Amino acid sequence: MKEIDRRVYEHPILSFDRGRRVRVFFEGKEVPAFESETIAAALYAAGVLQFNYSARLLRPRGPFCMIGKCSQCMMRVNGVPHVRTCITPVEDGMVVEREANHDMELPSPKEGLRVERLSLSYDVVVVGAGPAGLKAALKASDAGARVAVLDQSPVAGGQLSKQTHKFFGTKESYAGMRGVDIARMLVSMVKERENIDLYLRTQVIGYFRREGLLIAYQAKSVNEFGVLVIRAKAYIVATGAMERNLIFSGDDLPGVMGAGAAQTLMNIFGVRPADKPLIVGAGNVGVIVAYQALQAGIDVQAVIDIAPKSAAYLVHSSKIRRMGVPILMRTTIKEAYGNGRVEGAVIYEVDERFRPIPGSERDVEVDGVWLATGLSPSVELLELMRAKIKFVPELGGYVPLRTQYLETTASSVFIAGDVSSIEEASTAMMEGVVAGISAAEKVGLGRDDLRTERSESLRWLETFRSGPHYRRIKEGLNKVLIQ
Repeated sequence: MKEIDRRVYEHPILSFDRGRRVRVFFEGKEVPAFESETIAAALYAAGVLQFNYSARLLRPRGPFCMIGKCSQCMMRVNGVPHVRTCITPVEDGMVVEREANHDMELPSPKEGLRVERLSLSYDVVVVGAGPAGLKAALKASDAGARVAVLDQSPVAGGQLSKQTHKFFGTKESYAGMRGVDIARMLVSMVKERENIDLYLRTQVIGYFRREGLLIAYQAKSVNEFGVLVIRAKAYIVATGAMERNLIFSGDDLPGVMGAGAAQTLMNIFGVRPADKPLIVGAGNVGVIVAYQALQAGIDVQAVIDIAPKSAAYLVHSSKIRRMGVPILMRTTIKEAYGNGRVEGAVIYEVDERFRPIPGSERDVEVDGVWLATGLSPSVELLELMRAKIKFVPELGGYVPLRTQYLETTASSVFIAGDVSSIEEASTAMMEGVVAGISAAEKVGLGRDDLRTERSESLRWLETFRSGPHYRRIKEGLNKVLIQ
């Protein structure tokens, strides 16, 4: 059998330090892998797209989100079932198998699971190591707080780590810097602070309000876990968002994934998710991902959107058009088809009332469908913390009520970033500044200079949101602001 290698070795912006090669065995065959990769990235690089099967009909499934927020990449690893392979790094000698059903029992400790319990105490705990969480941790640290940052991913930086384009805006929002460079800078700053502890591969699994305890588990390896019992005076929830699916025939085929998942494979691990993808959604995310795919040597067939006009910045959409990628408006997907993976798609045009236009259907030969159809805030932890949640479509769905200083109705619980409202990385970082300073003040570490910085950050957010593209966001924010 010919060895398949979908890794990217030449890129105009990124370089990939994959580390040493390790041995991973997938269903009896050795798969080439490198120590910096996750299991899912290594399998995708080897051409394995089908990871498991649906529970009842046993339809093939492949990764969808690549950030640990769905179940489509779960596999059996070293005998442990339901391992989220998209956030689990490879280990030398690892044995990976598909799961044919979803009712397996976890192995007992006698079968090789090792669990360690740690009790920890902090002034401020930040959940999420993306742009909002990292900035929040740094600002709380500036006030002298002892801070912990928790993230279930093996890589800190969140969405910033996937952005190869230069940011617009002002000096405060790192205008002129690429997102990957901003992420690298913020992560480096966090790691240098003696009063910040960064816990990666660590997921919150419980919160007990009366005792003020947060429970998390840290995956040290597939067979070794640490249970963290954390007591904190204040919490900042910066858990980001989850990509939305789109309902169409074949939407569960391996090869159908969120645009952010494609970004993760391309820009973090240097793996081509497809050779000829179709991108659904012509907003900023869809258009930027199309350009990033071109950078990775991928032949994007088209970007389509059911709307009459693209919501992307003109500079981005014009760039991919000049590079030969058509942007087809008033066009959407009818179905994806293929034998165990995407091999083609059917698209069609719609009229001004979004009704299909007869005779407009056409078949496109693609091997991937990437969905840039919106995000939903990840508010599950906030619900556990008893913060009041409200459905606000202008902000992306269910979001928490909050004060101007980003404290929720749950005392000493603050928010920042996409969990607050679906916006841009620039606003996420600025909200992180506000939340970090506010949380530090809540635990008795307020300072006049930091209060001044918080006021300046709030003014920056107000100015940034004053543009016509932010009219809906401002309307939504007015629905969740409390005194």
